[in-house]
Amino acid sequence: MDGARDLQPLEPLAAGLAGLLDQIEAVQCWIKDRQGRYAWVNRGFLLNYALERSEQVVGRTDYDLSPHHLADQYRLDDERALVGETVDGRIELVGRFDRTAVWSLTTKRPLRDARGRIVGTLGMTRVVDADAVHAGDADAALGLVLVHMRKNFAAPLANTELARIAGRSVRAFERMFRRHMQATPQQFLRRLRLRLACRELTTTRRPLAAISAAHGFCDQSHFVREFRREYGLSPGEYRKQQGGGAAPELPPKSWLPPKSWLPPKSWLPPKSWLPSKR
Repeated sequence: MDGARDLQPLEPLAAGLAGLLDQIEAVQCWIKDRQGRYAWVNRGFLLNYALERSEQVVGRTDYDLSPHHLADQYRLDDERALVGETVDGRIELVGRFDRTAVWSLTTKRPLRDARGRIVGTLGMTRVVDADAVHAGDADAALGLVLVHMRKNFAAPLANTELARIAGRSVRAFERMFRRHMQATPQQFLRRLRLRLACRELTTTRRPLAAISAAHGFCDQSHFVREFRREYGLSPGEYRKQQGGGAAPELPPKSWLPPKSWLPPKSWLPPKSWLPSKR
């Protein structure tokens, strides 16, 4: 199914609501297709990224706008909405045009067409008060862990190592991670590896054995088994379905944050907070 065909221009009622949402500059609102491409954003969204026109966003994805470790989580939540779930009240970091990131409260829901088919997602987010987040506490510790997982996703990452980075006992870390991410650390890591492998399946012609080795799977059989369990089809079938192998069109560099962008130290606990090695 082609997301562009399913997300046609807004009906009059929806267009009226969209115009109303444009007046709420403190709230970002958006609609995405099934592939995670933006189909509509409000003025608050444009202001957050210092953009002037919706055409600068439509057709792009979170990976074009945000640091990859943040985009990973946005996409995983999108996938929950695409199977009919609702993501309510998630406190997460949202990037901004000035390379900072602010704690925000996000809601996502499935978008259905007239026949009830899920054709995309819609969501909104707003900045929350710093006092309500306690950035030096669990959320900041989780941010450190997510950055580490994104940078080292192909390596074997034990919960003991991740707990050390978070500055917590293994049991406390696992409880914290599950409470915030609705998954265990290893479940999240497996889904992260599969999501990154999906991107490579659709943008390169690398053989499955090479992709499985580059994404932390024991071998190709392990990769195929985990992929089928998560998505209901094999990597080869997914690649064919998505028309994989063609190099994607790159977005214009003039309005994109640089790929080298890393989360600002202001919202991460300093290394001195981590327990010393013994």
